[in-house]
Amino acid sequence: MEAARPPATAGKFVVVGGGIAGVTCAEQISKILEEFDVEEQSSTMLEKRFPNIKVIESGVKQLKSEEHCIVTEDGNQHVYKKLCLCAGAKPKLICEGNPYVLGIRDTDSAQEFQKQLTKAKRIMIIGNGGIALELVYEIEGCEVIWAIKDKAIGNTFFDAGAAEFLTSKLIAEKPEAKIAQKRTRYTTEGRKKEARSKSKADNVGSALGPDWHEGLNLKGTKEFSHKIHLETMCEVKKIYLQDEFRILKKKSFTFPRDPKSVTTDTEMWPVYVELTNEKIYGCDFIVSATGVTPNVEPFLHGNSFNLGEDGGLKVDDHMHTSLPDVYAAGDICTASWQLSPVWQQMRLWTQARQMGWYAAKCMAAASLGDSTDMDFSFELFAHVTKFFNYKVVLLGKYNAQGLGSDHELMLRCTKGQEYIKVVMQNGRMMGAVLIGETDLEETFENLILNQMNLSSYGEDLLDPNIDIEDYFD
Repeated sequence: MEAARPPATAGKFVVVGGGIAGVTCAEQISKILEEFDVEEQSSTMLEKRFPNIKVIESGVKQLKSEEHCIVTEDGNQHVYKKLCLCAGAKPKLICEGNPYVLGIRDTDSAQEFQKQLTKAKRIMIIGNGGIALELVYEIEGCEVIWAIKDKAIGNTFFDAGAAEFLTSKLIAEKPEAKIAQKRTRYTTEGRKKEARSKSKADNVGSALGPDWHEGLNLKGTKEFSHKIHLETMCEVKKIYLQDEFRILKKKSFTFPRDPKSVTTDTEMWPVYVELTNEKIYGCDFIVSATGVTPNVEPFLHGNSFNLGEDGGLKVDDHMHTSLPDVYAAGDICTASWQLSPVWQQMRLWTQARQMGWYAAKCMAAASLGDSTDMDFSFELFAHVTKFFNYKVVLLGKYNAQGLGSDHELMLRCTKGQEYIKVVMQNGRMMGAVLIGETDLEETFENLILNQMNLSSYGEDLLDPNIDIEDYFD
């Protein structure tokens, strides 16, 4: 005899996911709009602020899209009128189940990393995205071997020129002065340990915010500031534990101080990494920072979603998936509408927030039978971050993405101070990279958006003696 199923609870709107996209979507649906700060807060906080939100702390077991129903792991069923999937993305680990391989994606994994680092003399960082870039700069008192598959650092964010400008900062001694933050800060509240142990250890928390390493003391055991060795154009070939390494009688290299002489390492390490360039290094642990994959797995069984090439749920210009009444926002989705010529999707916090907000607007409008216009934030790609204590602003097609060879670059660089690159096509500005305190972001944003023909200005556009803002006010 089949056990009686608990009755289904009917909510008008159901949002899956407690990260930035999910929280923004739920708050916006609640129709209370205010200045938005993100914290990892207890769910009761959300319920207190928005009495019409009910938070269910349980993973999703299954989506029955035809029945408009979500089954959670606690056995309950939740019937929805409209559903928004904001389950984020999972880190791509170079090796599953190896205790010496750490992925950094959420607050818990960042704190675990800090704990491991206090005992470490040498670590290896694999990957070339934002988290790898920030880690390399923030870590002190520990040798860092950094392996990237590209020619230059940070290739998703900037070209070789900007990479070169920043690399010189890596070698310099680190100044203590932090630059002032001029935007909303994202911080996490200290949460009680009990609450944390309740959630299963393998559950992926929400992604780290842009200020994630603030307040984490990233110091190893040694008494020096920066010691970084970069291995370019290579990937991990194999990982050996100490016993296996000893049995195979392999040899590893010491930390390269002089590029000409390479010596065999006599010290024994807990784990060894063989790279595709045939070099082997021992270390205390490995940080896997090689990007993320959309977390679609829990929702696919029995549902015929259209997926993007990157594995995300395809959404149209109203954040609607290929299934009726199912929307998606943030890292889990793939933007599949006719994109603006100066916008592209990147799995970043800023976009998760914009998508969550816009998805809520679309869901509310659809249920009232209203129409909505495409949100303005998808007109122009704009991202502000901080690398190596420099302010970094990326605008439009900042790396000439998709422009082919039909474009030209203009550069202005003052070593140690600023790096400005502008991407031009047919006399119009298509994108820009601004590193340092340039104060040009608003002017350039407007020039990219209005597509004004700038041919007549030529190189004067970046002449430091000309106040370009006065030109285009």
